[in-house]
Amino acid sequence: MELDAAMELAETPVVHEVGKILVVEDDPRMQRVLQRMFSAERYEVLIGGDGEIGLDLFRSERPIAVVLDLVLPHISGRELCRNFKALAPETPVIVVSAISEVVDKVLLLELGADDYVTKPFSPRELMARVQAAIRRRRKPVVASSYRFADCEIDFKKMTVLRLGVSIVLTSHEFRLLKFFTDHAERVLGREELLNEVWGYNCYPTTRTVDNQILKLRQKLEQDPANPKHFLTIYGTGYKFVP
Repeated sequence: MELDAAMELAETPVVHEVGKILVVEDDPRMQRVLQRMFSAERYEVLIGGDGEIGLDLFRSERPIAVVLDLVLPHISGRELCRNFKALAPETPVIVVSAISEVVDKVLLLELGADDYVTKPFSPRELMARVQAAIRRRRKPVVASSYRFADCEIDFKKMTVLRLGVSIVLTSHEFRLLKFFTDHAERVLGREELLNEVWGYNCYPTTRTVDNQILKLRQKLEQDPANPKHFLTIYGTGYKFVP
């Protein structure tokens, strides 16, 4: 029996955790909700029931992201946010709070918070925001300028020159172009483009993506009807080839 049990244990698949999420929240019910939610996505969840515990866990465990309530015992969420960013500016801090006034959101962003979700919230939305913040922090720093074919792009100034002539792009066209240049040669599905370029709070259709890419071709391709850079990968999505 012991041998059978050992073999069964050996055959049990190992679930590898993908990182530590620090939850600083004093409401036990909310702690349980967030614990289950992040554990289901294979994160190791650290719970700080007050500001002091949260700060100690942040210092000792170095989580990959923090979900932070504003109203906490001992140390306020605002003060914690400032401390977290002083200790590790690259670690995303997502504030979850029932306080919804715009002034609080602006203050938190000024203190360095990466996002703000108001209670009550959709678990799916919160998970999406946390994972998006983690992905943004993991992206390597890239140059603000980019060249391909006869196009010169300055993403910082939001300017485009083609054969030395200024080309006007909308803000969404710039964001789409930036995402393409950051992921050159990679096939990108329409759903990924919607999530990463338009964001989780917008609900455009996949047709929106097609229309935006059509406009990029018209503005940046030498022959828009036969594109060489913004390619359609039928049945999958699109690929940018410099």
